[in-house]
Amino acid sequence: MSPARPLIFILSFSLGSLAAEPTAPAPVTLAPVVVTASRLPQDPATLPLTVESYSSATLLASPALTLDDTLRRSAAFSLFRRTGSLTANPTAQGVSLRGIGPSGASRALVLLDGVPVNDPFGGWIAWSKLPLNTLDRVELVRGGGSSAWGGSSLGGVIHLYTAPALPPQNPDRVTQWVTPAAATARATVGDFGTRAADIAATFSTDPGRDAFRIDAAAFATNGVRLVRDPGPIDSRADSRHSRAGLAWQRRINETTTLTTSLRAWTEERGNGTPYQQNASEELAASVTLARDATHAFSSPAWSLTLYGQTQDFSSTFSAVNPARTAETPASDQYTVPSTAAGASLQFTWGDAADLASGTGSATTLGLDARHVDGETREFFFYNLPSASFTRERQAGGAQTGAGLFATHARPLAPDLTLNLGARLDSNRRTGGFLRETDLATSATLADTRFADRDDFAFSPSAGLAWRATETLTARAAAYTAYRTPTLNELYRPFRIGAITTRANPDLDPETLLGGELGLAYAAPDARLGLRATVFQNDLSDAVGNVTLDATTRQRRNLDSTRIRGLELGGHWTPSAAPDLRFEIDYLLSDARVRSGGPGAATLDGKRLAQVPRHTVTAGAGWRAARATTLDLRARWFSEQFEDDQNTLPLASALRLDFAVRHTITPRLSITLAVENLLDAEIQTARTATGLVSIAPPRLARVELTCNW
Repeated sequence: MSPARPLIFILSFSLGSLAAEPTAPAPVTLAPVVVTASRLPQDPATLPLTVESYSSATLLASPALTLDDTLRRSAAFSLFRRTGSLTANPTAQGVSLRGIGPSGASRALVLLDGVPVNDPFGGWIAWSKLPLNTLDRVELVRGGGSSAWGGSSLGGVIHLYTAPALPPQNPDRVTQWVTPAAATARATVGDFGTRAADIAATFSTDPGRDAFRIDAAAFATNGVRLVRDPGPIDSRADSRHSRAGLAWQRRINETTTLTTSLRAWTEERGNGTPYQQNASEELAASVTLARDATHAFSSPAWSLTLYGQTQDFSSTFSAVNPARTAETPASDQYTVPSTAAGASLQFTWGDAADLASGTGSATTLGLDARHVDGETREFFFYNLPSASFTRERQAGGAQTGAGLFATHARPLAPDLTLNLGARLDSNRRTGGFLRETDLATSATLADTRFADRDDFAFSPSAGLAWRATETLTARAAAYTAYRTPTLNELYRPFRIGAITTRANPDLDPETLLGGELGLAYAAPDARLGLRATVFQNDLSDAVGNVTLDATTRQRRNLDSTRIRGLELGGHWTPSAAPDLRFEIDYLLSDARVRSGGPGAATLDGKRLAQVPRHTVTAGAGWRAARATTLDLRARWFSEQFEDDQNTLPLASALRLDFAVRHTITPRLSITLAVENLLDAEIQTARTATGLVSIAPPRLARVELTCNW
């Protein structure tokens, strides 16, 4: 770190009630239950899939500044490029799990309390809009076995759960309940002018019956340069965002709860040169009415969720000369408005505890629907003498999807659980259009209407979980899944450097056929856990960015790609050092094109772009003293390719993150964190002319957190 770089300090403030702190009931700790894999509450030992669960304590103790970088502790998790949301263009923030997906579109569904947060137009994830300070846990399901969630979950599901504001209706049905702090506030100051503050507060007008929660955050950074050898035109990728949320939870009766939420978010980013910038804003709301589970099969638990969001996005692109002394505007996507609205209804019979003990079954039935519409409006064909754009393009359309799903789990024997699932989906594209206009004459140069289209998909799945001994569990699963191309892929072109990528309104949906075998060991005292999984996913009609010539790519369907691999992981707490914990996670992902199809035969046998063959994450946590904890995280990835032709390699890299947290008082703690501790160069992109983009260098920060 440069001596001129300022050492960072954080000051924190906290707001909260000055009333006497309520007495917290003693926690009730039971076996963990996960929901995301099958939309059923299940003991992980009865699931045929790999599910990772991260508690709020784990998330908040992470050395990483952003949520997506925190989730990289899973070797299966990555964004399209190696860089995180701190500097990545929003359109490159789609999630890939196990290397499924040859483009920037997200192949994983991200949910917040059951509501999709994937961008309605492009499917990518705006990680900065997600509230970290109010989360209870995150569940991450690897692979396409969680297809009960529909077409966006082809590669897996990441489910963020907000901490409940009210005590559970049935305390014996939750893993743990601790009265939340009335207020939590945190402030951060770091290198490169990084500063942030967030606050969350919960209060009740009728204790036990209703509760309100507010949360707000503001963030800004002066940013870092994005290329290895910057020229005069290269500027820092600054960014700033703010968000606010309001939620109300109401206990209607002993079994029924109403939860409403409203979220607002805005973000502005610089993308490395003066002209290239983007901005986003969103307003989202949801309402959930839920009835708690009961043991009686005739009286199921149920939930009804309604949600909506409206969003706008803008972005500018330029071409930079070889000397990097000047840039020429290439396009101005001055607005990309989109809206989404949806609903889901599900009923659940059965009980996770009965299923785990082999004395009962569990079933979920439901339906969901989602409508999105959006368009891109942009200026292009820049005329240098007049210093103005000469053409305008508008393109977009709408999609409406609906699905019926069912999942069922039952014991075939005391230690053998069968899991079945099926989903039937219908997706309709309507109103697709492309219109181009000459700005000087207002003449219409193109006016194309694309035919409406209906797609249907049936996605069955089946799996077995066998508890061979008290410590050893074997799993097997087979599944199918699908994904409909986003409006962004169908209608929005984009440009990075000298490369223009065209949209394609004729794209077919992606379909996946996959399976996996797994083995997990858990010591009786939970000090040691080991797991191994082999998997294979055959992806048909995968949407990739196919090279047409030196300056042009187009989104096209690849006939067949195959992603197969091996996962190894484990944790260990030495019996002689109970305050020390080690973790490791390894992913081998051999992701290749089997058949590129018409116009893409040169891709046969090539590796998918931006997918490393090997990824290793490791961590060590140590409670050095009663009030001090240390956390060291490492992530190594092997060489990968920038392009579909495998001609632009990105070198292997190692990133180390470190954090030390000290509890000053029961309410006050301070954290020092350093990301990319060794200041390693991590290549994120490469052009044919040799320009290399890089992830941020070493970044240190201090946080002070206060709880009331």
